[in-house]
Amino acid sequence: MAFVTTQDGVEIFYKDWGPKGAPVIMFHHGWPLSGDDWDAQMLFFLAKGFRVVAHDRRGHGRSSQVWDGHDMDHYADDVAAVVAHLDLQGAVHVGHSTGGGEVVHYLARHGEQRASKAAIIAAVPPLMVQTDSNPGGLPKSVFDGLQAQLKANRAQFYYDIPAGPFYGYNREGASPSEGVILNWWRQGMMGGAKAHYDGIVAFSQTDFTESLKSLSLPVLVMHGDDDQIVPIDASGLMSAKLLKNGTLKVYKGFSHGMPTVNADTINQDLLAFIQG
Repeated sequence: MAFVTTQDGVEIFYKDWGPKGAPVIMFHHGWPLSGDDWDAQMLFFLAKGFRVVAHDRRGHGRSSQVWDGHDMDHYADDVAAVVAHLDLQGAVHVGHSTGGGEVVHYLARHGEQRASKAAIIAAVPPLMVQTDSNPGGLPKSVFDGLQAQLKANRAQFYYDIPAGPFYGYNREGASPSEGVILNWWRQGMMGGAKAHYDGIVAFSQTDFTESLKSLSLPVLVMHGDDDQIVPIDASGLMSAKLLKNGTLKVYKGFSHGMPTVNADTINQDLLAFIQG
């Protein structure tokens, strides 16, 4: 198994598949999952001749279950450590949910020199929590409730999320996949409870407004209009307006977990954006 050790001694697990000289795509997963959540994308793009990289965020998946550093600055610095270790050049960074925030913050904090494009899918920017300046956000009590459920019974909580709103399986006419639900549960339970508890604050209270404004590279904003986890109005729609070179693509009826349950559509649109 491949790991990078960060400056503060955290071991970050990564997967690096494909020819070293091929165009590279780096994938950034959502909370509380792992690089495994990108299986459908990594296999698709590998078959198209790309080099694909995915890491497990600190405290998630196979990376070190450290007790601290679960904030966007550390997440971005950990990405930079993987990018430098693999000497990635001209990479396309693709982030889902919390991973979309990680992509935006990494590029703003460490620069765009090693990147060419980015795509953020059902992503948390610019700011999830409701504030005086962000009245369309979700009340802080929503995120306090997530932390309380995690503390009370993480295993049950991590079943209920994918079985319900994450993939839209709570919608009338939905056909839940037990395999998809259990794979979400598996990934979540691999990680550390402290990292996931703190991560709720990181993804909900980090304001990415200035980071979004600072980016100049092309960014594709992909969001479903039936996203029950990160509602589109205060996220994707606003992010697209803040970006200098952003393109918005809205998917009618798609859920938060659309990279998995709508992989064929998402993969083709990502490919068109990357090759365009």
